[in-house]
Amino acid sequence: MLIEFSLGNFLSFKDPVTLSMVAGSIKELKEDNVFKATDKLNLLKSCVIYGANASGKTNLLAGMAFMNFFVFKSAKEFQATEKIPIDSFRLSTETENKPSFFEIIFIHKGIRYRYGFEADSVKIHKEWLFYSPKKIERTLFTRVDNNIKVKHDFKEGKKLEEKTRENALFLSVVAQFNGKIAESILEWFRDFNIIPDIKDASFTVDNLEKDDFKNKVLTFLKEADIQIDELQLEVKELNFDDLPKDIPETLKILLEKRKPDKIKSYGVNTTHKKYNKKKEVKSNEVFGIENESKGTIKIFALSGPIIDTLENGGTLILDELDTSLHPQISQSIVKLFNSNVHNPKNAQLIFATHDTNLLDKRFFRRDQIWFTEKNAYGVTDLYSLAEYKVNDSKIRNDASYQKDYILGKYGAIPFIGNFNSLFRKVK
Repeated sequence: MLIEFSLGNFLSFKDPVTLSMVAGSIKELKEDNVFKATDKLNLLKSCVIYGANASGKTNLLAGMAFMNFFVFKSAKEFQATEKIPIDSFRLSTETENKPSFFEIIFIHKGIRYRYGFEADSVKIHKEWLFYSPKKIERTLFTRVDNNIKVKHDFKEGKKLEEKTRENALFLSVVAQFNGKIAESILEWFRDFNIIPDIKDASFTVDNLEKDDFKNKVLTFLKEADIQIDELQLEVKELNFDDLPKDIPETLKILLEKRKPDKIKSYGVNTTHKKYNKKKEVKSNEVFGIENESKGTIKIFALSGPIIDTLENGGTLILDELDTSLHPQISQSIVKLFNSNVHNPKNAQLIFATHDTNLLDKRFFRRDQIWFTEKNAYGVTDLYSLAEYKVNDSKIRNDASYQKDYILGKYGAIPFIGNFNSLFRKVK
């Protein structure tokens, strides 16, 4: 369960900001959209992020993706002299020589953890891990440059300090040596599922060989009013020389290094009914999934991660949910996560969108609605509707969220110029 994610000096975020999934004291939609994580902590099942184009919505999710990537890869895939692929805020002299900041707070198997690090392209400047097995937070380890202090509760980290490169996370190193706490934390990160390109159907395709999973995907498509009668997974074995010429160069290099005897190629076919003049079913017609509409391909791609997250718990992060989707489908996905019936494991959904149809008190509480806004200096700010004030007054729960947002009362919208000036005749 995600509690908070914070970052600073990363892409368009100069100063530290925090996305919180902690439910406030407001009462709306408390029975459905909120769940009890501990005796004293209530969390949100979902949150939505709005903002103008280039305001920083995607950058926030990119920060989550980088942290997730680096936790898994820093210890085993980076060489000693390799640069850390981190992109700090570049529009201020104040941040030129400062590291980027990442911190995440979550609950896993009933224990609250707070983990974070500060890093630039060369090294890890700071790293820390705290946990709360009961009420009081306790230190597991702290790090300043190469000075790592391991506490008694983190015995698994002892004698691994000197095995940790300056461009590798200590947590990742300990996990490589089978540390139980470190492995448990990486287990949580595996369920912290960021999908930057929601047209990527690889997860759904990879699981279609399971009949039960395939049936659920097909049901999901039918419930979305997609007229597909059957899904078929087509698996082909290719030689290296038979690979398409347009595959990414990085993938080609990776395959050349491994030199597999056979390479499996996965394709998905869809089946539709074929009718005669009397509207009678006469046969079935098979299409490749690539022949379906963009919306159908996107729903197919999303179906796997959504089903898996709802069934197993975890956090699903999506960018631009509304692209190529009808608003009612977006609403239905939100309702699934905010449902006590369909979301028994309290899975969480975080997504960015421009679909203002969702800015409605029927779907979200004020603390579930977040905005990104970039100022004149290129700095992104992040804030929730629950904390936003107009004339020193907080937003009421009977306000028209959609209308007021479009009118600019909450900020986070573009200030559109006069496009007609492009077509004025020059005298």
